[in-house]
Amino acid sequence: MRQITYSPSKYIQGEGEIARLGAYCSQMGVGAAYAIIDPYILGVYGQEIRNSFAEESLPLTEREFKGECSMNQVEHIVAGLDLDTVGVILGIGGGKTLDTAKAVSHYANLPVVLVPTVASTDAPCSAVSVLYTEEGAFDRYLSLRRSPDTVIADVGLIAKAPARLLAAGMGDALSTFYEARACRNSGAITEAGGTGSIAAISLARACLETVLSEGAEALRDARQDIASEAVAHIVEANIYLSGIGFESGGLAAAHAIHNGLTLLEECRHILHGEKVAFATLAQLMLEQAPEDEVSAVVSFCRETGLPVTLEQMGLSGIAPEKLMSAAAASCAADGPMGNMPFTVTPQDVFEAIAAADRRGRQAV
Repeated sequence: MRQITYSPSKYIQGEGEIARLGAYCSQMGVGAAYAIIDPYILGVYGQEIRNSFAEESLPLTEREFKGECSMNQVEHIVAGLDLDTVGVILGIGGGKTLDTAKAVSHYANLPVVLVPTVASTDAPCSAVSVLYTEEGAFDRYLSLRRSPDTVIADVGLIAKAPARLLAAGMGDALSTFYEARACRNSGAITEAGGTGSIAAISLARACLETVLSEGAEALRDARQDIASEAVAHIVEANIYLSGIGFESGGLAAAHAIHNGLTLLEECRHILHGEKVAFATLAQLMLEQAPEDEVSAVVSFCRETGLPVTLEQMGLSGIAPEKLMSAAAASCAADGPMGNMPFTVTPQDVFEAIAAADRRGRQAV
């Protein structure tokens, strides 16, 4: 069976890296840079970014990210690029900024450097852009020809982001090993196009171990804007270990259940990683996982403020038929639920969600 592992060509992590962007781009020997930047980051760190390129005598064009990560915006940016001079696309900011930069680099056939300013998901390392309509509704997944050329995580900058975002990233990372294990047991084809490799499952396991052992400490430090060693380890787990683990290890019930839950307006305010944390507990219920795994997940989520009950998800008192509709959506024919090593029905998911809620309300 073919195994495929995706990864950025280079992953760089440290403090003060935003001031070295010019040097990193200069090392690529690609000419002028075109940067798509979040408005807040541009306002606070814009001069520092400009100085780093000026020090390398490297031309820089800045574009403030506005609106949606839409195909219209991507096409508009690509049409305005001077391909005779621009040699690299940068994305600096949150998920939609990075996905826009990835899509622009894809259509312009240029290398891309991504600078995530939060560690709320594992998307920066992936070869996928999530596109939306101009109104903000989900449009499509754009599969890219390659993984990002370089991902640069500035721990000092990320530590200053709202701590809830770091916790949500841990919720997303929490599922990585359990889903990769399920895919390995079923022989599922992963997002990378092959079965999971030893490298992918090993990184997924390291991701889980790091999150469980250092997540609570990292969250306490992040609440004080401290870029501690624990924060650095969690940044790596959330962005890199989880990124490689999910894309090359595979997705399963946790993200399938997450996808179903997104249909419920009552929990639209819950972040992606927060939904995934609850859905991870539901996957363990589906698998009838050992109690030590279940209690470890429940304890961790409680300590870091991640939801383990329907009430915490904003779904207290939800009508059973609405929950069943989400359960049915999680079993979509082309979704990741098919990667589980056994057949899962909407009724199974409904019961697993209810079981997760009961377990979340119990003492650990």
